Amino acid sequence: MEEEIKDTVGGVAENHKAGFVNIVGNPNVGKSTLMNDLVGERLSIITSKAQTTRHRIMGIVNTDDYQIVYSDTPGVLKPKYKLQESMLEFSEGALTDADILLYVTDVVEDPEKNKDFLDRVAKETVPVLLVINKIDLLKGDGELEKLVERWHQRLPNAEIFPTSATEHFNVDNLKRRIEELLPVSPPFFGKDALTDKPARFFVTEIIREKLLLNYDKEIPYSTEVLVEKFDEKETAIHIMSVIYVERDSQKGIIIGKGGDKIKKVGIEARHDIEKFFGKKVFLELFVKVEKDWRNRENKLRAFGYME
Repeated sequence: MEEEIKDTVGGVAENHKAGFVNIVGNPNVGKSTLMNDLVGERLSIITSKAQTTRHRIMGIVNTDDYQIVYSDTPGVLKPKYKLQESMLEFSEGALTDADILLYVTDVVEDPEKNKDFLDRVAKETVPVLLVINKIDLLKGDGELEKLVERWHQRLPNAEIFPTSATEHFNVDNLKRRIEELLPVSPPFFGKDALTDKPARFFVTEIIREKLLLNYDKEIPYSTEVLVEKFDEKETAIHIMSVIYVERDSQKGIIIGKGGDKIKKVGIEARHDIEKFFGKKVFLELFVKVEKDWRNRENKLRAFGYME
């Protein structure tokens, strides 16, 4: 699993369809939940906190007749430091190489939030599918109709799909429409590929999810995870991973009294990593201080945020 996925493909049907379906939108509207539902695998981490997704993550769906390359992106925001600048570049890049664009919003979001980005979406020439997520939260009669009309005014060329990704409501109809819109093309990746990311990437994402869930305020946003050892055998994987923080005080918070906090993170992460890979995992976690890493280009490059 550690090897990069090769993009070599064998013979395929003459009318085979394939395309890049890029998922964009503001933070915390359910993009990652929708992506996981569409792919049928848990590739993107999900928490109730904004800015959970930092990278552009591809999930690939294959049948004999088509290949859909879904792409989950960080939520669109106005950057405050270099890390967020890189995150915004991932989102903006998704506008340039999409065959189909999924713009995800929810039932409480202001359509004019991040107006500049939305203006670019409105000018897209590829098909735009507007997903109004979390409609299970609506209570009053007529609220959905008003929302649909409001968004139709804002993105008149988009097809609108009210959904609830957590309830799997209307996701199958969305999926069918995506299949219809796919261009005729050979596959871009091998037909057994699930993602473009190497195995250790998902280890870092699972650990980072546990940091988001177990710590408050700025602490999880100041952390980054790097896998230093990934030794996979037939029945088990030995993983050594470093959690980087920006200040000495954050290191103490991450570790906790007597190491109780970091132990909890390790147990929860190991459980999910074992489910992901389907084998026994031995996980070692270490915490190191890397001053102001979110604003240092050399560190952002090392962590995979910059070329």
